[in-house]
Amino acid sequence: MSGALTPLAHVVTTDLAAVTRGRPVTEERLRKAQTTGLGWVPANLCLTPFNSIGENPWGSSGDLRLVPDLSARHTTSATGAATPLDLVMADIVELDGSPWDGCPRTQLKKALAALKEATGLSVISTFEQEFLLLPTASDPSRIADHAFSVAAFRGAGDFGPMLASCLEEAGVEPEMVLPEYGNDQFEITHAPTDALAAADRAVVIREVTREVARTLGRRACFAPKPVLDAVGNGVHIHFSLVDADGRPATYAADGPGKLSEAAASFCAGVLKHLPALVALTASSPPSYYRLAPHNWSSSYTWLGERDREATLRICPFVTMGGGDPARQFNIEYRAADATANPYLALAGIVHAGLAGIEAKLPAPPIVTGDPTLMTQDELDAKGLRRLPETLEAALDALAADSVVRSWFPERLVDSFFAVKRTELAAMEGKEKTEICAAYGERY
Repeated sequence: MSGALTPLAHVVTTDLAAVTRGRPVTEERLRKAQTTGLGWVPANLCLTPFNSIGENPWGSSGDLRLVPDLSARHTTSATGAATPLDLVMADIVELDGSPWDGCPRTQLKKALAALKEATGLSVISTFEQEFLLLPTASDPSRIADHAFSVAAFRGAGDFGPMLASCLEEAGVEPEMVLPEYGNDQFEITHAPTDALAAADRAVVIREVTREVARTLGRRACFAPKPVLDAVGNGVHIHFSLVDADGRPATYAADGPGKLSEAAASFCAGVLKHLPALVALTASSPPSYYRLAPHNWSSSYTWLGERDREATLRICPFVTMGGGDPARQFNIEYRAADATANPYLALAGIVHAGLAGIEAKLPAPPIVTGDPTLMTQDELDAKGLRRLPETLEAALDALAADSVVRSWFPERLVDSFFAVKRTELAAMEGKEKTEICAAYGERY
């Protein structure tokens, strides 16, 4: 081969298996695609992480278009690859340009629009994402570096600085790339932004991380439980509310847990629908090996203040240096991982919060203590219910919650069940360790 390589922009969508797929095109074709889009197939939504397609409502027929959103283009030339990684988020539309029911990104837009229309409020969000940085060949004799240590960061060589540089160049405002608690585990956070951009950033950060790891001869693994008896990888979705003028609307100095009335009702709505919602935010069989008591993840319908076992954690704020509590105040949704589509996960949270506001639900109890040590009467008094303990149970909860299902088009919900049941069928008969390994290889 001779001559320079042609850079390609990747026009992408993220499906129900949380896999980002799309069409690579030249710059000239990208510009044309703004008007007419690029070809896409309805059944693509139902691809599983194992490259199979189960029974789904779309079948083998139909055609759609991927329309690039050039305001959500994220490019970096510093990954170490021969050409830039150029990701352009896309919406899936019908051939006449109208929105397609199955597009997860469109569903998040609709949820945010519904919230704004009903309340005047918008959501600011950020995604914290954990992953393992794995060597290409395992070495059982290797001793992992200390958690959070300088040695763990520097031991990864150029990975941290390269990743930070790439994410800065790509415009996703990384706040920190740091070694985490688990062996070879890292975490990436980004600056808060509007909810749609935050979900876009979640996608971009995963793909940039994977590429930087790949070019360094490593592999980034975002699976919730790559190894059954080791620390899992979560995705923590932070959210806060702002009014129509962009002023913080989550904080009230005299509110329960310092939550404003709207924020308290928003949280109550999320907790009310949490057993069904968790299917959308923790969407694979191994997700539920992580969501267990004493894992610093979440396992009950629990609003807690600074408690990392709570599903909804009221985050701290800093007053030193003149920090404004209202501008920092936010809630962390902790029952999520990277096998969940970030757009649908956030759309579900927003719809649930809106339902809570519209119903004027009272502030939920703010719980301290260990639910596993509480009597059933105590759990009932505090409104604590155990989250589903398997993906099957989460799907049953989703099937039983007609309110949650009503937030999304019927064919999208049917597709979600089809994908997840196909995944469950693929895992049938396997031991938990094998299931962890299967998802660990694919995320």
